[in-house]
Amino acid sequence: MKRSIPLVGVALAVLITPRTLLADSPAGPETGAAVAPRPLTVDDYFGLRDVGDPQISPDGRWVAYTVTTMNLEKDESKTRIWMAPTVGGEAVAMTAEEKSASRPRWSPDGKYLAFLAEPKDGKAQVWTLFRQGGDSQPLTDTAGGVSSYEWSPDGRRMVLVLKDPKPRDVAKKKGEEVKKTPPPWVITRRQFKQDYVGYLDSRRTHLYVLDVDSREMTQVTSGDYDDSQPAWSPDGRLIAFTSNRTDDPDSNYNTDVWVVAADNPDRGQTLLRITPNPGPDSSPTWSPDGKLIAHVSATDTEAMLYATNHLAVTSAEGGEIEVLTRELDRNVFNPRFSNDGRSIFFALEDRGELSLARVAPRGGAVERVIGGPRSMGAYSIGAKGPIVALISEPHLPSEVFVFDDGELRRLTHANDALIGQLRLGEVEYVHYPSADGTRIEGFIVKPPGFDQSFRYPTILRVHGGPQSQYDYSFHFEAQLFAAAGYVVTLPNPRGSTGYGQDFCRAIWQDWGGIDFEDVMASVDDAIERGYADPNRLGVGGWSYGGMMTNHVITKTDRFKGAYTGASATLYVVNYGHDHYQRWWVQELGLPWRNRELWEKLSPFNRVEMVVTPTLILGGEQDWNVPIINSEQLYMALKHLGKTAELVVYPGEYHVVGTPSYIKDLYERYLAWFATYVKGESAGQ
Repeated sequence: MKRSIPLVGVALAVLITPRTLLADSPAGPETGAAVAPRPLTVDDYFGLRDVGDPQISPDGRWVAYTVTTMNLEKDESKTRIWMAPTVGGEAVAMTAEEKSASRPRWSPDGKYLAFLAEPKDGKAQVWTLFRQGGDSQPLTDTAGGVSSYEWSPDGRRMVLVLKDPKPRDVAKKKGEEVKKTPPPWVITRRQFKQDYVGYLDSRRTHLYVLDVDSREMTQVTSGDYDDSQPAWSPDGRLIAFTSNRTDDPDSNYNTDVWVVAADNPDRGQTLLRITPNPGPDSSPTWSPDGKLIAHVSATDTEAMLYATNHLAVTSAEGGEIEVLTRELDRNVFNPRFSNDGRSIFFALEDRGELSLARVAPRGGAVERVIGGPRSMGAYSIGAKGPIVALISEPHLPSEVFVFDDGELRRLTHANDALIGQLRLGEVEYVHYPSADGTRIEGFIVKPPGFDQSFRYPTILRVHGGPQSQYDYSFHFEAQLFAAAGYVVTLPNPRGSTGYGQDFCRAIWQDWGGIDFEDVMASVDDAIERGYADPNRLGVGGWSYGGMMTNHVITKTDRFKGAYTGASATLYVVNYGHDHYQRWWVQELGLPWRNRELWEKLSPFNRVEMVVTPTLILGGEQDWNVPIINSEQLYMALKHLGKTAELVVYPGEYHVVGTPSYIKDLYERYLAWFATYVKGESAGQ
């Protein structure tokens, strides 16, 4: 295995001001006299519109996309589908405000737009809407609801992803009487929990083919497996999909790409396994001639979740996979063949950037098509015309852009009215050496009106994952802290993605070790630059960011205030209680056999070292990192007479989603840091 070469040297910085990047694109017609920009506030979060899932029409003339808005007064969020011409112009709402809609997909002839929406008192179903006008019509009426779908190439069928319905749902659908008290959960699976779902039973997710005209459905996969990510072959005869069909799927991550006939008469008993790779393979997409299937492939099974996800191709008849991006050593996502089959497009994660790249089907040089200091999310390639992509920048929440003839042009302006009112902080891309000399990268967000001669209170904000990265996207929380007068440092320590597999896997069995050194180096760097006041430091994070915060406050007394959200502290408590049973055992071993390592890594065992006033938060129903972790940390700190507060959000899962709770969360962050980092008295 390759090893990282430590880089020793001075820190480097690139400054990104609110007018540096594409965020300065024209925002539309004048709306009146200019208003002096103001600082960002908590309530501005609820004025932001979350744009997503752009889909270009087959003729290349239109883009459908989603816009999610939050209503603080009603304490709810809604998602609508909009449509805009690719040449620019006024967007048109395609779905009503009253109910949420998602996953817009054009019919191959471009006449219809399908989407998912829930009818009153029902499960999500596929609906269709005639593009030129008229009311939407439900296309499916399944007992368990539809989680995903794809049109067939001729538009006459759809493949649906359906989970086996609960007997209660079937009975209810038939109009039968259903007992008020649900039956007990009977657990037989090793993986028996999942956040946002709850306890898992033997019901599985399978593929069905729907005839659009007759509404008849045929089940084409079955068995004690979950099937997902269906992709039609160009001739409509076959469907590729992702599934873990090993003897015990709950014990490993070995998903493969499989192919089944669309008219399969035996419910998927006859299948072709495409990928022989023992690691996870996913996201299949067909070449236009139907001879190849491109997919994402992680080939290093020992590296587990730290392994690089490569772009690979395999014959549609099965056989050895050909990895196209092995030397690139960066994660790839969402591959799609070009219309002429000469290229495979994919999202590429690299050093804080998320780009659209492409490579030839037989390998070669990787070309960044949409690159630079920005973060590209979902994208869509139509049968004709340009590419559309979702793009965010440090001062630009995600918007839809059109890429055509080598030029990137902004299409939507959903947040211009709000962003135009705000005075945002400058974002600086930086790198610096860690304790062992390894180069660490990240971002610094500065308060608006930053004065180089003044040292600011500073927040170390650690990202979750840990297999993720801070990138060039808009970061509301960091801008909120900056608006409140803090410098915010956003490091990508070892364990982060975007820097190669060795960098990511460096924290293997060493959580809170080398990554602790890396995040502390980001604070030292901000101090060395003259930005940070070393006597007014705060730290916080959510999920693994919260776990790292727990390591920080149990290893150093440098921080005056901390928040730790949805975090783990005494790791053995999570075994059999959260949904990470595979991860825990594969990295740390069985707790009764390898208990020394479990205890060594647990920050709970250093809790007596804590002097930092700590705000502890989490969701009541979180089964990703269960609230018991937060409760135990709180109890230990209170027992020791430390300053601590526990906040539990009722009914919330791993990520807080209720608008009023989000408002409460941000206000608590600001109040806690104002009191303990800035030293302000209550109400000041």
